[in-house]
Amino acid sequence: MRRFGLTRLVDRAAIIAAFVGVGMAVMVGISFLLVIPVEPVYWLLAAPSGLLIGYYANARADRRAGPWRRILANAVVAGAVTAVTMAGLMLGVKALFFSADDGYRDPGLGGNIECSTGADCVYRRYLEAQAEDLLAAGVTDAASFGPYYWDQQLATARFVAGLATIGALAGGLIYGATRARAPNAAA
Repeated sequence: MRRFGLTRLVDRAAIIAAFVGVGMAVMVGISFLLVIPVEPVYWLLAAPSGLLIGYYANARADRRAGPWRRILANAVVAGAVTAVTMAGLMLGVKALFFSADDGYRDPGLGGNIECSTGADCVYRRYLEAQAEDLLAAGVTDAASFGPYYWDQQLATARFVAGLATIGALAGGLIYGATRARAPNAAA
């Protein structure tokens, strides 16, 4: 049977594992970006998520023998798909909240913020919490805040993607070092 494309570099089962990684990223994203919005937990879960999917890609492929480059490729491909999904979900949630922020705030915290929906409201929230940092960065209004905000979000997305990919590589290394070897025919 002739093999083309990606399966020359990675096992087919690793491609399936990448889809499992997408599902895992979606569940972690829903859990820690929407249901319980604690973004630092999302960052912390990026590396273990990558580690699991990097290991799982090779376990699913039943990679008992073969070159290390194939084991690492399986891990990195599945991990990269998971990483891109995690970063994309985070940016998508940020875009949703950035564009829909209407200034609502709990009455116990001072009530609604007077602002226009979207960037202006997000800018005013940041202004209350980080006025000196914004001024030092040259941010003086909602128009100058947008690029500043998105630069921060893209840097965080790259960080999350990097953690997940490095975690996947570590998962592949762990799998390769601990894998069960194929039974010896001579024994």
